[in-house]
Parts: sequence; structure tokens; C-alpha cells
Amino acid sequence: MKFIIAIEPATAESCFGVVVPDLPGCFSAGDTLDEAIKNAYEAIDLHCETLIEDGADIPIGKTIAHHQADPELAGWVWAVVDVPVEKYLGPAEKINITLPRLLLSRIDSYASAHGATRSGFLAQAARVAMAQQI
Repeated sequence: MKFIIAIEPATAESCFGVVVPDLPGCFSAGDTLDEAIKNAYEAIDLHCETLIEDGADIPIGKTIAHHQADPELAGWVWAVVDVPVEKYLGPAEKINITLPRLLLSRIDSYASAHGATRSGFLAQAARVAMAQQI
């Protein structure tokens, strides 16, 4: 699953700080930019594992543009990290569904254009749809 991270540039007195805007309370840091990103990956993994163990859902991510509008994050550097947190959701199950050919073609084109698989796209679409029902 891809997560947006905001990286606060280091200063002479501080290291790089990292927050994960879509995961409130998830943050990290590092002496170098590479270390900060690596530590963010580990923080996201642990944070999501804890959420699932506590019976909570992993929040639906917002866009970078949404987060860039936050004045508290002005001037920060933005990155995306791909953390395989799906492992905490249980094993994958193969299902058989029926969709109109044109819709399936559009799903495949959209997913491909956005670096996703058909299954990943459909799973994310289902999470978004269910979150909107709350």
C-alpha cells in the first residue's frame, strides 16, 4: 500500500523529521534523508500492524495536493513509500466476479495507468466506498 510522507528538512540543530499525514500519530526521523525514509517505512509498518491488531481500519489516503494545503507542512519535502501492510489483513483469497467487458477494460486501463493491479485497484475502490458509508 502506498503512503504519502512529509519530510521536514534537517537543520544544524535537528535531523530530518517525517510525518505520515494519513496515519495520525505516525512519525519518524533520521539523520539523513535516506535514513528518514527508511525509518518512515518501519514506522508505517508498525503503526498499521497495531491498528489491525486493535481492530481498526487503515485510513483511506488523501492526495498529496490535499496535504500540501496544510500550512503546518509548508516547505516540507513530499515522497511516497510503498509498505506491504496488506500482510496484516490476512491471506489473499481468489474470487470469481462477473463484470461487463467494457467496464473490466476500463478498470484494467485505469489501474495500469496508476501503477496498480486490477485486484489492488478493486480492493482500494471497495475500501473507499465502504469508508464513505460511515
